Amino acid sequence: MDQIAAMATFVRVVESGSLSAAARALPSSLTSVSRQITALEQHYGTQLLVRTTRRLALTDDGRLLYDRAKSILAEFKDIELSLSSRHRKPAGRLRVSAPTLMGRLLIAPLLAEFLRRHPALSVDLMLVDRAVDMVEEDIHVALRVGHLPDSQLVARKLADLTMIVCAAPDYLHRRGVPQAPDDLSKHDCLVFSDAPGAAEWRFKANGGKDCKIRIAARLWINSLDALVLAAEEGAGIVRVPFWQVAAKIAAGRLQRILAAHERAATPVHLVFPPSRLGSPKTRLFVDYLVDRWAGSRPLAEHPPAAEFNN
Repeated sequence: MDQIAAMATFVRVVESGSLSAAARALPSSLTSVSRQITALEQHYGTQLLVRTTRRLALTDDGRLLYDRAKSILAEFKDIELSLSSRHRKPAGRLRVSAPTLMGRLLIAPLLAEFLRRHPALSVDLMLVDRAVDMVEEDIHVALRVGHLPDSQLVARKLADLTMIVCAAPDYLHRRGVPQAPDDLSKHDCLVFSDAPGAAEWRFKANGGKDCKIRIAARLWINSLDALVLAAEEGAGIVRVPFWQVAAKIAAGRLQRILAAHERAATPVHLVFPPSRLGSPKTRLFVDYLVDRWAGSRPLAEHPPAAEFNN
């Protein structure tokens, strides 16, 4: 059995929804497709598909193989592109993930120029506020905020991000200005999260050590934009990236507080699997973003916004 060919057939069967549809798409005979699926099941010693008269369904083992096979086949495709890069321009689909707000405001505006430079490439930008599984979800490049855990991912640093605490001047006039992180227990706090409950904000305590402050929030929203709007209206105190509210602070709509207790800046990286290292399209995209961010410093205390947006 040609295992790679059989996996490609298996993936096509799953995505087509039936053996006959996969046979037409490949193209191949129905008998050949059926034999390859059977050979895979015998090779792995497990059932991969549940066949009924109306449809096919994946078993748990079948789902595992499908996810892994898609990634393996994509890597083979990248190898093919890498080896032929001297003779052809980078082409194909590039899958990128980023946190929702940063992706929408800082990545998406740069894509038009990238696509103009590389007309044979297309980009699939996935905006999600979670760490994606780059293998199972077939992601080529991901934007990650925070210190990276030990992993086999390749990382390129883009910038540093500063988290600050702020509130509307009207709220602070009514409730007072917190002088220390512990004072937040007496205030209305607005928290970014998908799951309401207890939250923790980290600060720099006296002596330079980090401390965790338990926050009993009055408002939970899974959108930083919405949290900032609520803070502007005087709903309470919010902790957000500085770059997001820099203009509002300059205009006096929000006031920065507890600045002396802010933690050190958090790194922002582009990460990608080692298998993508030789991919021309991955290298092009990573180099492009690193170059644009180096020139514009969008996360800096005073980013040159005009230059970045051009």
